[in-house]
Amino acid sequence: MNAMLRLTEIRLPLDHPSAELQSAILKRLGIAASHLHGFTIFRRGYDARKRNAITLVYTVDADVSDEAALLKKNIPHVAVAPDMSYRVVAHAPQGLHERPVVIGSGPCGIFAGLLLAQMGFRPIILERGKEVRERTKDTWGLWRKGKLDPESNVQFGEGGAGTFSDGKLHSQIKDPKFYGRKVLTEFVKAGAPEEIMYVSKPHIGTFRLVGMVEQMRHEMQALGAEIRFQSRVADIEIENGEVCGVLLANGERIATKHVVLAVGHSARDTFEMLHKRGVYMEAKPFSIGLRIEHPQSVIDHARFGANAGNPLLGSADYKLVHHASNGRSVYSFCMCPGGTVVAAASEEGHVVTNGMSQYSRNERNANSGIVVGITPADFPGDVLAGVEFQRKWEARAFELGGKNYSAPAQRVGDFLAGRPSEKIGEVAPSYTPGVTPTDLASVLPDYAIAAIREALPAFDKQIKGFAMDDAVLTGVETRTSSPVRVKRGDDFQSINIKGLYPAGEGAGYAGGILSAAVDGIEAAEAVALDMVKLG
Repeated sequence: MNAMLRLTEIRLPLDHPSAELQSAILKRLGIAASHLHGFTIFRRGYDARKRNAITLVYTVDADVSDEAALLKKNIPHVAVAPDMSYRVVAHAPQGLHERPVVIGSGPCGIFAGLLLAQMGFRPIILERGKEVRERTKDTWGLWRKGKLDPESNVQFGEGGAGTFSDGKLHSQIKDPKFYGRKVLTEFVKAGAPEEIMYVSKPHIGTFRLVGMVEQMRHEMQALGAEIRFQSRVADIEIENGEVCGVLLANGERIATKHVVLAVGHSARDTFEMLHKRGVYMEAKPFSIGLRIEHPQSVIDHARFGANAGNPLLGSADYKLVHHASNGRSVYSFCMCPGGTVVAAASEEGHVVTNGMSQYSRNERNANSGIVVGITPADFPGDVLAGVEFQRKWEARAFELGGKNYSAPAQRVGDFLAGRPSEKIGEVAPSYTPGVTPTDLASVLPDYAIAAIREALPAFDKQIKGFAMDDAVLTGVETRTSSPVRVKRGDDFQSINIKGLYPAGEGAGYAGGILSAAVDGIEAAEAVALDMVKLG
């Protein structure tokens, strides 16, 4: 079979006829149509720098006659398409009795478990929360009734925190082995729309993610994996610096020498257990802030102008950064076009916000976190001081919201003027159970409030209407990433505990669905290679 050629930077008008893409390929290569046997779109993005003259930007892989001769011409933006197929690194030896354990069933845990199952290692996946549909009911219990289940919520349960998010699948990680492609392929196989394979900013949405997570669970089970829900790991047994088993909260012990630690960024009791066990961890930077909501139409018009509403563009997003005069960086985080602000607490007496969109992204408001970077210097203490720092502001938000899981909120105009909000304006907040108009000045550290107050007018210069008076701020956003990093070496094992493989967001090595899933694949490969070596 001939090698495919990859053509990049093919730019066409937003409303181009479908045949024009093939014509552009033929023109770029200088060949007749009879020499083009087929092509696939690898990536489709857009350039909206000129909002009234938006162009689509394609990368395509083309099957052509005599590709070697074409390559010799050194045509700009034409090269050999890389082989992105995935190949397993190992197969479980016959008669292997040990079973690896994966703690957590978020994106990292799911892909660690799936890959181990595909390689024949029959993993045991332990999830403290419930299976995804039961977990969804519990999550709605908080959103609709203000009733929090600390073990089954936005943070804990099958699918992880990413299930109740925008389902974003783009990442800026380096991926020389194309593991991201493996992730997308598995998602499509599980029911995701095929467009995630080529659109530049793919997303799935919560409702579709639920069915996909179930399908991936069924595949793992068919391959010999065992998945246990409501099975919280209370301890990891360590002897002579090596893992020898895990102890569940119900007292059951599972013997194993290989544990993938794929807990999320909110597994605070697990962090405490690891710290007591002497597993080496470090405090790490993260960010805190507020959620902001605007009418999606405001964002669409600011980004796309007369092209707002074009189905190929969908609901507009944004990515903003401001370096404040007090030395803090303020940036937009987890932007959710056409979405909602959701209650994301996992501990009683705390309020946490996050953002979520469905696949259609057709809700009235756009929302994103407006967050401020902080470092361990802002929360001096032991390795878990960042957890207590998060808890402090989450508890304050709970208090300001009325101590019933309503969230404190403020109009942007009032926030910038330094006065409390007595009522909400034309932008209706989407957070449920509800919001309490108040003054957000005391819901975050003074330096964070000052930096956000400076950033909003600066963002308004980039997106007209961003600092509109009736835009709504809701607090607090504290779970942007893990406050700790469980240090590991090049072999993916903890630097001081053999057999422990820290991975994903909770361990401090990922940020989002795709990067966590890729990290899970790499952790699974490391486990498999070690198990084969040990026999």
